[in-house]
Amino acid sequence: MREFDSYVFDLDGTIYLGEALLPGAERLIRGLRAAGKRVLFCSNNPTKSPDDYAQKLTRLGLPTPPEEVYTSLVATVSWIRRTMPDAAVFPIGEAPLHDALRAAGIEISDDPERIDLVVSSYDRTFDYRKLQIAFDALWFHHRARLVTTNPDRFCPFPGGRGEPDAACITAAITAGTQIECEAVFGKPSKDLLEIISAETGLDPATTVMVGDRLATDIMFAHNTGTTAALVLTGETDERMLAEAPVEQRPHLVLDRIDDLLSPLGTAGTRVKDGAECLA
Repeated sequence: MREFDSYVFDLDGTIYLGEALLPGAERLIRGLRAAGKRVLFCSNNPTKSPDDYAQKLTRLGLPTPPEEVYTSLVATVSWIRRTMPDAAVFPIGEAPLHDALRAAGIEISDDPERIDLVVSSYDRTFDYRKLQIAFDALWFHHRARLVTTNPDRFCPFPGGRGEPDAACITAAITAGTQIECEAVFGKPSKDLLEIISAETGLDPATTVMVGDRLATDIMFAHNTGTTAALVLTGETDERMLAEAPVEQRPHLVLDRIDDLLSPLGTAGTRVKDGAECLA
């Protein structure tokens, strides 16, 4: 802990699952805060705002202000404002995405002849009408670009179930239009950490990224120069870890999240050096 000032945590599958904190989560977060460490939370789920997540964490026993929560929506809106500030955007997503775009002063349109950008996201109201609008804007009128809020295939549920996430909707659009998605926000994009660093002063060299997914959380750590800690309470199991490519292998492997408080090499904490397990 002496080596690190900041800890960034994924939420689903890392801090909680459904409506329950995962074992050790409360002990860990309270311990880090008591030690004066910066604690931040980072989620790819675009169906909730930072306020929503802060309220949930507080309700579960971890009082958290919205300023300590960052989501893929933050990165998406930031990219649009920076790259296409005058674009007419068609968001395929739920209310938090629409709200975030409106709050940023970004125009929303469902007219294929005016749409400059289609944003594909996690959308449990996805239907044929939305697919048709995206198809017309991207393929028929040949004017729009396609981006997505996050690359996740599914959102984890308790009991091992999952719900189709943004990647499924992006795949449906791409299958029909043959237009490839040109930008993916949220983890593992380094854009999200740049936003966090600009707002908090976080130094990647003294930061640990903790999560349960190799292709998002661990890749995010490697892409941003932070230390990668994988917790085996969510998507990734021992088999997936053993088969992971070098670029997705964590520096630390935790059987439960509060093992992060233990001396390295004890209490289930295993040290990873790139591709090889040292303990």
